[in-house]
Amino acid sequence: MTVIKQEDFIQSIADAFQFISYYHPVDYIQALYKAWQKEENPAAKDAMTQILVNSRMCAEGHRPICQDTGIATVFLKVGMNVQWDAELSVQEMVNEGVRRAYTHPDNTLRASVLADPAGKRTNTKDNTPAVVHMEIVKGDKIEVTCAAKGGGSENKTKMAMLNPSDSIVDWVIKTIPQMGAGWCPPGILGIGIGGTPEKAALMAKESLMGHVDIQELQEKAKSGAELSTTEALRLELYEKVNALGVGAQGLGGLTTVLDVKILDYPTHAASKPVAMIPNCAATRHVEFELDGTGPVKLDPPSLDDWPDITYSPDNGKRVDVNNLTKEEVATWKMGDVLLLNGKIYTGRDAAHKRMTDMLNKGEQLPVDFTNKLIYYVGPVDPVRDEVVGPAGPTTATRMDKFTRQMLEQTGLLGMIGKSERGAEACKAIADNQAVYLMAVGGSAYLVAKAIKAAKVVAFPELGMEAIYEFEVKDMPVTVAVDSSGKSVHAIAPKQWQEKIGIIPVEA
Repeated sequence: MTVIKQEDFIQSIADAFQFISYYHPVDYIQALYKAWQKEENPAAKDAMTQILVNSRMCAEGHRPICQDTGIATVFLKVGMNVQWDAELSVQEMVNEGVRRAYTHPDNTLRASVLADPAGKRTNTKDNTPAVVHMEIVKGDKIEVTCAAKGGGSENKTKMAMLNPSDSIVDWVIKTIPQMGAGWCPPGILGIGIGGTPEKAALMAKESLMGHVDIQELQEKAKSGAELSTTEALRLELYEKVNALGVGAQGLGGLTTVLDVKILDYPTHAASKPVAMIPNCAATRHVEFELDGTGPVKLDPPSLDDWPDITYSPDNGKRVDVNNLTKEEVATWKMGDVLLLNGKIYTGRDAAHKRMTDMLNKGEQLPVDFTNKLIYYVGPVDPVRDEVVGPAGPTTATRMDKFTRQMLEQTGLLGMIGKSERGAEACKAIADNQAVYLMAVGGSAYLVAKAIKAAKVVAFPELGMEAIYEFEVKDMPVTVAVDSSGKSVHAIAPKQWQEKIGIIPVEA
């Protein structure tokens, strides 16, 4: 009988979450590099370059791939012959491992988990509790999968109870454009089919833990070998989702997904439950076994597994953000690459809610945003000699409902975030001759290197959602919505969908 000691299990969980915070799975890097090599859209290729370079930097520096270090998810398959030498419950042991990982002094990870989600939404400070899925299976080992899923991709989860005769392909192709780019493509789609609604969702999440193998499946199809229903469906969805032209970061291009994973389960005759969960560019998971001989020893990948490419933003236009004017902003066109220099402020969901409440009460804000830029970010705490930890953008659409009021009542001139803006936000930008700039999601450590000074200037009690003042040097961004309201995310994917020519563009 195998005996699993409490400390061995806890330390294995802690080591795994540290490991995945700075090491991409090698299969993901290899697949992304292949996509990079064939990409024809310069904007999408630039975004993938930043993601690949950022990934190598994180592997070298042991710092998070993304500032959103995710909600901890653990899948456990516990052998029936396993005996626990432990005083804590399995959930408590997992939580202690997550706590150790996220508060590690050499690589502190961002605490994003909030208690009382429908009420006070209070940060638990250590990213606990984790979400644990446990299954009892035959055997004398424990199979463990640890994953860290960011909010941007989790928020794009879609579910449907289709009729038995409905097409899953049609549903997916209709749904993907509605998801926008907040899930930071290129990534992986996980799809669960069958069972019950909650079973479908769980299968979709678990499918994302599989290795990227769509190329092997394509070779199998070319050889004439018989494909299963799910294999054929994976290939069809892979081709058609990429044919939508969404591209890296929603900028348009040839690659939107690197793989499509599917798990299915028998279902009721009247039902066809389907769930779809995307994995973002910060794909983070690791699998290991515990057999009672001690904690896991995870072997780091070789740096030779990363492509030898570099990122240089020298082709961008340098901008002094300390002296911005509406006249200068009006000269920026959709797709322009800018290098920001000077002081910018940060603010995301909680800060925007706090500020708009103050404005509604006629109170003065703690920060003067006149002719300034606000960056939608919640950075990781710094370690060692860092001025700030990884600080990539968060999904901008969550701030859409605050946009018009902020532009009209604070003198704010522009915003920086990731993914698209909604129609109302674009109209507010045009009405106020403002601008929306896009930073690349999944390049948080690379972006942080452009931040030369950082200090909290308002709402320190909000933790990572406090308002910071950043001093930036050559911070790379792309004009995503110009002062006339034109949006690259609304225009470019349709152009690439038409260019690819597999799926007709709707008028």
